[in-house]
Amino acid sequence: MPFVSRRPQLQLSSKELEALNKISHSRTEGLSRVERAKMLLAYYDGKSVSSIAKVFDTNRPKVERTIDRALQVGAISSLGDLPRRGKPPTIPREAKVWVQSIACQKPKELGYASELWTMASLAKHIRAHCKEAGYLSLSKLSKGTVSKILSKSEIRPHKINYYLERRDPAFDVKMIQVLHVYKEVELLKSNLSDKDEPTIAILSYDEKPGIQALKNNAPDLPPVPGQYPSTARDYEYKRFGTVSFLASIDLLNGQIHGQVQDRHRSKEFIDHLKYLDMVYPNHIKIKMILDNHSAHISRETQRYLKTVPNRFEFIFTPTHGSWLNMIEIFFSKMTRAFLRGIRVNSKQELKERIEKYVKEINEMPVVFKWKYKLDEISLQPKFSKN
Repeated sequence: MPFVSRRPQLQLSSKELEALNKISHSRTEGLSRVERAKMLLAYYDGKSVSSIAKVFDTNRPKVERTIDRALQVGAISSLGDLPRRGKPPTIPREAKVWVQSIACQKPKELGYASELWTMASLAKHIRAHCKEAGYLSLSKLSKGTVSKILSKSEIRPHKINYYLERRDPAFDVKMIQVLHVYKEVELLKSNLSDKDEPTIAILSYDEKPGIQALKNNAPDLPPVPGQYPSTARDYEYKRFGTVSFLASIDLLNGQIHGQVQDRHRSKEFIDHLKYLDMVYPNHIKIKMILDNHSAHISRETQRYLKTVPNRFEFIFTPTHGSWLNMIEIFFSKMTRAFLRGIRVNSKQELKERIEKYVKEINEMPVVFKWKYKLDEISLQPKFSKN
């Protein structure tokens, strides 16, 4: 009499059958999932448990467990391992907290020369001091286990994230003053018609120092369709020094007033002010947003401003608040679109190229608009009461 299995047949839907076939031929699934999928397909095709065990070179209990699990929880769900209790932890929670507390201290505070921990040095220190701290379970601690303990609490003692401490006590007041100027620009734009002549010029000014004049030692090789997708350039180059770009952007019309100098001292800044005094008519007041660079507040600059009373008005950005100066937007665009990868044969050529770039920009000027926190301020300036 032929053998008849008492185990129920496996019922599979068309989607489950398709999924099992896909997993059984997969090269990316885990080996255990692929093997179990093949076992279930074989059982679904009517193969006996013994024949399946023989094909897969395993024992009957393993095949029976796979089939029984599929009958209980479903074919697809049964392919993964069921959750188990796992090995009991050998390092108690109190010991892990102690490890974290050590990681939050600098090695130099504990008598070492290093500023930051490595996982190896931290594990070594813990092994050396765990007994006196009462955590014997850490006596064989490895750097890998240290990494796992710290990763769960997101502590990374081997890395540094930089921040900038706000050192200007009047930061908010100065920021609001700058934002009011941008609000003034917005109101002037909306109220002025094409025929009206403004009575004020609002400029954003800064310097871009350290622009390098570099020359190739060998000519660039242009792209070749189908062979070389980008320009090829020799690694070596020759330096001719650096130049500084002093620039103001007119926030009403987008015009750039720029000068290229070898340095950016008080003398060069005063030359820029004289240039602006020449560009704008005498009846127009020049209001400038700028930072607290020493050249902007030097004695030489103060002496020049006394010779042109009521001509200029300076609005200083707070310390570490250069992001409030709109000229930085233009400098960022200039760096990415023009200066990146520039090569010249002399410093003079670099100056001429920058001046030509400014001329090209001024042919179709871009009027930058400041929006950040502009709607949050009132039309009347707020000053602190000291």
